[in-house]
Amino acid sequence: MARPKADKPSTQGKPRRKKKQAAEPRSRGIEPDAIGAGPQPAELTRLAEAIQIDGGTVLAPYKDPLGGNWQLFAALPIDLVEPTPYQRDLSKPHVERLSAAMDRLGRYLDPMIVVRGEQRTGEGTRPYWTPNGNHRLAALRRLGARSVVAIVVPDIEVAHRILLLNTEKAHNLRERSLEVIRLAELLADTETRPEQEFEIEFEEPALLTIGLCYQENGRFAGGAYHPVLRRAEKWLEVPLPKALETRRERAARVLELDQAVSEAMKRLKDRGFDSPYLRPFVVARINPLRFKRGGNPDVDETLDTMLAAARRFDAGRVRADQLAKAVGGPDESQG
Repeated sequence: MARPKADKPSTQGKPRRKKKQAAEPRSRGIEPDAIGAGPQPAELTRLAEAIQIDGGTVLAPYKDPLGGNWQLFAALPIDLVEPTPYQRDLSKPHVERLSAAMDRLGRYLDPMIVVRGEQRTGEGTRPYWTPNGNHRLAALRRLGARSVVAIVVPDIEVAHRILLLNTEKAHNLRERSLEVIRLAELLADTETRPEQEFEIEFEEPALLTIGLCYQENGRFAGGAYHPVLRRAEKWLEVPLPKALETRRERAARVLELDQAVSEAMKRLKDRGFDSPYLRPFVVARINPLRFKRGGNPDVDETLDTMLAAARRFDAGRVRADQLAKAVGGPDESQG
């Protein structure tokens, strides 16, 4: 007997998302002949003087063509540049491929962005931070370069937000979350604004919690928990240092949950199940939000429910066809 078709959920009354329309051609920004024209702000002049004192050379002051913000194109001693401390770790194979390609070409054609951190100047320090050129910088050092050419931006806040523009190498969840939590910990030393005011810098609240989990366990399977946390996590309205305390407690609970999930996986393996999908399968089975639409789930209640369900997980009720039909990616235990 044929099963009756389930009714499709009604879309009446639901607001439709408006698609972003492309801007009209030539409707924004500044004309080419205005890129270098006009009075320069005093901060740009001070920055140019500092570059000269540091042993660099200002090649040109100019305004970016979209927002009209002044910045400098400059050559800097390579020893004075270092990556921001919160970006992803270097990929050795990527550095080797990049340096080999640059060596074959015999040219360096991709200027990095840098900011000059006044608080970092002094003997034995490198005053210039690059938020998006870690691999290019390492490749140049590998090739023995003396200098780099860079776009020097006066506003250090750009370094905090450059993660949005960093397309040098594709980010996976581990890299994204580690970048975000490192940035949050750096800002927490000086910032007391609420966490919710850093939405642009941190992208999404779940990345903070997941980043803390990766710091504690480099092989944490963040991809299995990201869908749940992305839906349940919200920006905190408390000062950033206090918010990080809350997120550390939450990350500890997620790691506790992950341990319970690992034990459930072991019970499945003892029954003969062997699949890279075991972790996302178990997490999906214990996820209380799986069949719920909308709403405003509480992240702590969700984690409590999942932890209790993981501990009482009955591997004997799982059938092979259920695992075969499971939708999800392999266990993301990236070292």
